[in-house]
Amino acid sequence: MLPYDRPGAAVVTGVFDILHVGHVRFLRGVRERGLPLVIGVEDDPRVRAWKGPTRPLHSADERAEVLAALRFVDGVFIVTGPPELNLPDDYVTLLAPLRPGALAHTVGDPHAAGRAAAARILGAASWELAAVPGRSTTRIVESVTGLQL
Repeated sequence: MLPYDRPGAAVVTGVFDILHVGHVRFLRGVRERGLPLVIGVEDDPRVRAWKGPTRPLHSADERAEVLAALRFVDGVFIVTGPPELNLPDDYVTLLAPLRPGALAHTVGDPHAAGRAAAARILGAASWELAAVPGRSTTRIVESVTGLQL
């Protein structure tokens, strides 16, 4: 465990390809817990490796700009590196310099256990917030295009 003399920000990482009400409610809910909110936006090569060649729809810089414009967001950074670097130790290395007070994710996040493990190693709280049912970028893209992603 890394020693911290004060809590830092609540940190969230993700794709945030098409900002929707599920994202907004989740991020606002994290910020309402009282810590500054800092968001790590996954870069384009990482997103393509995980979600396929048609994603992301918007560049990491554009996604970061949109998130930074939200009044309850205190900072945004872009997560870079090989796509396979997504284990708890990888996130500890990435996030340790931020000295996070909490790592937040949604219920049902496939990386929830890893995020909780990273939070323990960092000495941060692990916050799990409810997702908004039926709201996801994949569902939006599928409904607009008629394609199954």
